Amino acid sequence: MSSLSSLKFVQAKRPTQMPAVQVRRNKLIGKLHHQIQLAKALSRGESYAPLRLRSFKDKYTQETKKLEVPMRVRQWWFVAENGNVVLQVKYGSKVIDIQKGKNSIEVKDGNHLIDVLESIKNATLAGELDTQIESAANIVKTRFKK
Repeated sequence: MSSLSSLKFVQAKRPTQMPAVQVRRNKLIGKLHHQIQLAKALSRGESYAPLRLRSFKDKYTQETKKLEVPMRVRQWWFVAENGNVVLQVKYGSKVIDIQKGKNSIEVKDGNHLIDVLESIKNATLAGELDTQIESAANIVKTRFKK
């Protein structure tokens, strides 16, 4: 019993829901992870298509089956007329204004794109983009209300 007496016991309750801010951060971080993997794959000359589970009902047996199907990941960057790569961070289908009135990040080339995506991911983890994510989420939310 001496090993148990050295521990600190407390009364605690596990939270049942995650705060909305954390859910939005996790959603954006997941999408940034896909963008980073896509950029790395394209720099190696490969394609990137992660698998996801999809449920469907068989017509004949009426059985619900799950299949792994490739998920399409659309890139958030494009090459501008001046030859620089321009990155736009999206939440849902909405482009986020990272700074007031500026929704794009100009990158020298594709090699620096991965570093920029990593820094945006770290900023999201630190909570620096919470206000931008919330405003984009509210805009997306208003489209679903009737």
